[in-house]
Amino acid sequence: MVYFAGLVGLLLILTAEARVGNSSESSFCTESRECLLYDLVCKNDDYEVRHYDSVKWVSTDEECYFMDKAMYTAFGRLFKYITGSNEAGVNIDMTTPVTVKIEEKKKMWQSSVFTLNFLLPSDYQMTPPQPTDDSVYFTETPDMKVYVRSYGGWMMSLASSVNSMLLKRQLDNVQATYNKDYHYAVGYDSPMKILNRHNEVWYMVEGEPVCPTSS
Repeated sequence: MVYFAGLVGLLLILTAEARVGNSSESSFCTESRECLLYDLVCKNDDYEVRHYDSVKWVSTDEECYFMDKAMYTAFGRLFKYITGSNEAGVNIDMTTPVTVKIEEKKKMWQSSVFTLNFLLPSDYQMTPPQPTDDSVYFTETPDMKVYVRSYGGWMMSLASSVNSMLLKRQLDNVQATYNKDYHYAVGYDSPMKILNRHNEVWYMVEGEPVCPTSS
């Protein structure tokens, strides 16, 4: 029984590490040691469908009118956490991507809560050190399928909004069902990187995913 329990624990650890893996396995992750990995379900030039295993993130919320300002404040908060402002006092490697959960029903004249998320490295997926800042907490994305649209440049409010609108239009055209309460803006690059930048928009699949037809 002890052996079986130990084996189950080892399998859980290996599963976590398998989905937060070496960045060499992804063409998007060029500046971090580890990256969020996925299984490609289907794709064409319009969008793709991916499967992600459940993983843990360190997160913080910021209420603001614009994503750009919210990200600036929230990034500093999470960066302090990974550079020692945690109960263990340890430095934690930066990973990719960084995601921002965005409320879908935001009106231009109203503020919105943006949730910034740093992916926890494989070494800390099971037992991350507790934050010392009460506004920093842990979240876990479920085993999920997502619709993804990719774009280049910088992940700014306008670019993110335009690409989320385009992805929604493409999904509605094929009568795909997806979570319309929120979406994710997803960035893979530091501000210092100038060329070959990669960003994404994610919508969570509901029901069976609709694969894009060939263009």
